Formats: sequence, structure tokens, C-alpha cells
Amino acid sequence: MDKSVIKETIIQEIAKTEKAISDYKALTKPISPNNAIGRVSRMDAINNRSVNEASLRQAETKLTNLKRALSKVDDDDFGMCLKCQNPIPVGRILIRPESFLCVNCAR
Repeated sequence: MDKSVIKETIIQEIAKTEKAISDYKALTKPISPNNAIGRVSRMDAINNRSVNEASLRQAETKLTNLKRALSKVDDDDFGMCLKCQNPIPVGRILIRPESFLCVNCAR
């Protein structure tokens, strides 16, 4: 397993996730009651805000896990499933570097 490639992948994912968090924060600002939009449009905006807040929470969790993975990438047990202790395939680590479980245990 080439840990330098994995580190670079994690760093890139952290940058993307931080950008997404910034975007979601802008989309989740309160909707001013002074805005002259219709009732249906206001309800739609509130619904969209709820969806964006959920996406923000997911992105923040992902960022936390990515930072944790980056701090552990040099450990001897990095790439081992926390549940079954079997090796996690490199492809999974490159696709989801924030995952600490193999596919079977993640189900």
C-alpha cells in the first residue's frame, strides 16, 4: 500500500470537503422574514435550508473522519478494519479514505 498516494488523496478530500462546508454554511443562513417572497417560495426555501443543513452535518462528520484518517495513515494498523481486523482493500481506501471499516462490516 503506497501511503503517500493515500495521504495525497486524503488531503485532496479534506480540501474538497472544507469547500463544501463553506458552501453549505452560506446556503443555511436564516431566511429573513422581511424578504418579499411568496408563502410557497418561503416554504420551499425553508425546506431547501433543511436539506442543506443535513448535508452540512454530513460534510462536517466526513471532515472529522478525514482528519482522523490523515493522522493515522502512518500507523502500522492503518488500512485494517476496526471491526473484523481484516485488511481494507486499497481501492476502498482511495474512494472513501474516511472509512475505517471494510465493505462487509460497513453494511
